[in-house]
Amino acid sequence: MLDKAEGIVLRTISYGESNVIVTLFTREAGKIAVMAKGAKKPKSRLASITQPFMYGMFLYYKGSGMSTLSQGDPVNSFKLLRADINKTAYASYFVEMVDKLTEEKERNPYLFELLLQLLQYLNEEMDEEVLMRIFETKMTAVAGIKPELDHCASCQNKEGEFSFSVKEAGFLCRQCAHIDEKIIPISQQTVRLLRLFFYMDIARLGTVSLKQETKDQLKTVLETYYDEYSGLHLKSKRFLSQLEKWKL
Repeated sequence: MLDKAEGIVLRTISYGESNVIVTLFTREAGKIAVMAKGAKKPKSRLASITQPFMYGMFLYYKGSGMSTLSQGDPVNSFKLLRADINKTAYASYFVEMVDKLTEEKERNPYLFELLLQLLQYLNEEMDEEVLMRIFETKMTAVAGIKPELDHCASCQNKEGEFSFSVKEAGFLCRQCAHIDEKIIPISQQTVRLLRLFFYMDIARLGTVSLKQETKDQLKTVLETYYDEYSGLHLKSKRFLSQLEKWKL
């Protein structure tokens, strides 16, 4: 049976001398693995379409075992993204996290659209760090670890100033801040941004310019939170950390 899907290449693994197993994240069928026979051959018509981050339309044969890729038509290869090692590192982080946090054949059009839009923004010279923090905030829901961002995690108070508590998994108001000795002080702009990043429609994102102090607060909150609750250990995240050290 021949199926068609709109998809993004998450990763490829060599299989034998000339074949690759391609993991696609598709709008129609979620994450699927397909065998691309002969894709490692220089003149293969599948060589370009099976590169990481490639966005296109894919035709594949479904059988009792692994599906076989028949052909692919590229829609966007994200050339600018591929030519910049910094952007490539962020894109690798996005696709690896999607890969790690999704199960085979679980359809999620919202997540597909989020990943596609983020790759397009990376390809358009938008601030990579801001895109990363939006992605991480939204992905807490996919990972099943969404923090409490609507009110105080302890008393449900919605008014006043808040800090972030990893221990209580969300915001704490001034009256409840004492219950976490490791509470993370953050500005109220950072509070608003965390809420905005989680709820906003990514397609409506305009130009965002943040102070380095705000970026640092978002990084501290999200990295500490993920380290505590996600159980993720991503190669792409380690590489991003190395890139940051090299820049410094």
